[in-house]
Amino acid sequence: MKILLNTLYVTTPESYLSKDGLNVVISIKQKEIFRIPILNIEGIVTFGYMGASPGLMRLCAENKVSLNFLSPSGRFISRVQGPTHGNVLLRFSQYKLSTDKIFAPHISKIFIAGKIQNYRNILKRYLRDNGSNTIIEKATDKLDFCKKNVLKTSTQDELRGVEGEAANIYFAAFPELVLNQKQNFVFKGRNRRPPKDAVNAMLSFVYALICNDVAAALETIGLDPYVGFLHTLRPGRVSLALDVMEELRAYLGDRLVLSLINRKQISITDFISQGEDGIVMTDSGRKIILAAWQSRKREIMNHPYLNEKIPIGLLPFVQSMLLARYIREELSDYPVFLIS
Repeated sequence: MKILLNTLYVTTPESYLSKDGLNVVISIKQKEIFRIPILNIEGIVTFGYMGASPGLMRLCAENKVSLNFLSPSGRFISRVQGPTHGNVLLRFSQYKLSTDKIFAPHISKIFIAGKIQNYRNILKRYLRDNGSNTIIEKATDKLDFCKKNVLKTSTQDELRGVEGEAANIYFAAFPELVLNQKQNFVFKGRNRRPPKDAVNAMLSFVYALICNDVAAALETIGLDPYVGFLHTLRPGRVSLALDVMEELRAYLGDRLVLSLINRKQISITDFISQGEDGIVMTDSGRKIILAAWQSRKREIMNHPYLNEKIPIGLLPFVQSMLLARYIREELSDYPVFLIS
C-alpha cells in the first residue's frame, strides 16, 4: 500500500477491499492489513485486485472517491465512481488548454527540455562510472546547447526540430553505452517500423510498454490520454501519453535496455532477422524483457519532487497527478521528472 498525492495505491494482487463505517479496509485472506478513513483520500488505484465489496463502492461514490481497477501489469481495466464531479472539469480544462497559444507551447517545452536533460544525465552517468570518453563528452555539451534552444523556440515545429536534433545527438553516442556484446548488439541510430537491429527492436518494445503504462495512468487520474499538447490529434493515437512519456523514456526505457545487454541477460539468439523486413524478438526474448520490466517497476526510487520513496512503477501515476494539478492551477508549473 502507498498513499501519494491523496491517492491510495493497492499493489498486492490478492488484496480485498471493503468498508467499515467510514473506513476503507484492505484484507488479505480475510485478515485486515490496512485501513484508512475515506475522508483522507481522493482516489483508490488497485493492481490485480481480488475484489471490492458493494459497500465500499457505494462509500467511494458517496464521498467522490474514484475506485480504479488495473491489471497486475498496469493495464487500465475500469473505473467506478459516483455522479460526475471533477473529471469533466479536468478534461474540459485539458481540451481547452490543448489549443491555448500560451499553455500548449509552454508545457511542450517542459516535456522536451526534460527529455533532453535526461538524455544528458544518462550520458553523464556513464562518464561518472567509466571515466572520460570524448564522444560522450561532446554529446553532453551539444545536448546542453539543445536544451537551451528549446526555451527559445517560438513554434511547435521549431520545438520538434530541436527535439529531433537532440535525439540524433544522443543516439549517435548511444553505442558507447553498450559495454558488452558489442559485436552482436550493433546500433547505428534510431530506426523503427520495422526496427533494423536488436537494439532498436528492444527500444521500440520497451517504449510501447511505457506508453501503455502512461496511458493507463492518465486514464486513472481522469485525463484524456488521446488529447495532447505537443503530439497532434490523430485517431487512435494516445497523444497525451506520448507527451508525458518523453520525460520518462531515458529513465524507464533506455536504462533497462542497456542493463539487459550489458549484464548479458539477453543475447542475440533472442532475435530473428527477417531480411529487409527488419528484426523481431523471439517469444523468449519478449519474456526476458517483460520479466525485467516488471522487476524494474518494483524497485524503489526517491521521487525528486515529492522527496518520497515510491515504487518505480508508480512514476507514471505521480507525473499524471502532477500534470492534472498543474492543469487545475493547483501548481504554478509542471514539475517535470529529471533523473538525479
